[in-house]
Amino acid sequence: MFANMDLLHAFAGLLVGFLVGLTGVGGGSLMTPILVLLFGVSPQTAVGTDLLFAATTKIVGSGVHGWRSTVDWKIVRRLASGSVPAAILTLLVLSRFGKVGKEASEIILVVLGGMLVLTSIATLFQKKLAVFAKTHERLDDRESLIPTIALGVALGVAVTISSVGAGAIGVTALLMLYPGLRVARIVGSDIAHAVPLTLVAGFGHWLIGGVDLTLLGNLLIGSIPGVIAGSLLSSRSPDHILRPALAAVLLFSGIKLLT
Repeated sequence: MFANMDLLHAFAGLLVGFLVGLTGVGGGSLMTPILVLLFGVSPQTAVGTDLLFAATTKIVGSGVHGWRSTVDWKIVRRLASGSVPAAILTLLVLSRFGKVGKEASEIILVVLGGMLVLTSIATLFQKKLAVFAKTHERLDDRESLIPTIALGVALGVAVTISSVGAGAIGVTALLMLYPGLRVARIVGSDIAHAVPLTLVAGFGHWLIGGVDLTLLGNLLIGSIPGVIAGSLLSSRSPDHILRPALAAVLLFSGIKLLT
């Protein structure tokens, strides 16, 4: 791994890992556009590599949240019952389009750009949406079952195609569906759910041929210390400055990919 180490890729992993630890926004919305726009990686390879990158980092994150009892496993099961089958079906469709490289890349770019725009909006207005949900009528446990599974289906398709959506969009939607839960428990549940989803989607992309293992290793070399450093500083971060800045970067990346 060190013989093939690329400092620029490792630095990109460090930067993304640090921002993920600092803001809680998933690596897909940051890493995939960096790989496509700055490093010229093909969209399919960028998505597949980033999915396994996210799976590796979120295994550690879900372990921490599980140890702190900030995971609602009922929500995780509901999400996964929709997202995992949806991811498998999406991979089957992508494998057919993958034979026509240009068409598959164009589809992935459009979905990726759209998801980045949605993620920027979710990142910017997440707290306001959470407050809105708490002041309006709540769904009971049975009523929230179908919407949660439907959310899982939507995330399964979006994440498999673009690697974006499991973080900011998933957390925002869960805050609307379960406003009575603490934010830490919502975030922990979202991270735990992202592990099986990104593993299934990432492994599928690997089988299709959309993963660069050398690139993945370089990104992880930087991201692991980055996540640790960002997490340690997260309690001191100026959220009112970071969130608008991050939303602006995601919006710009999304528009750039769409145009």
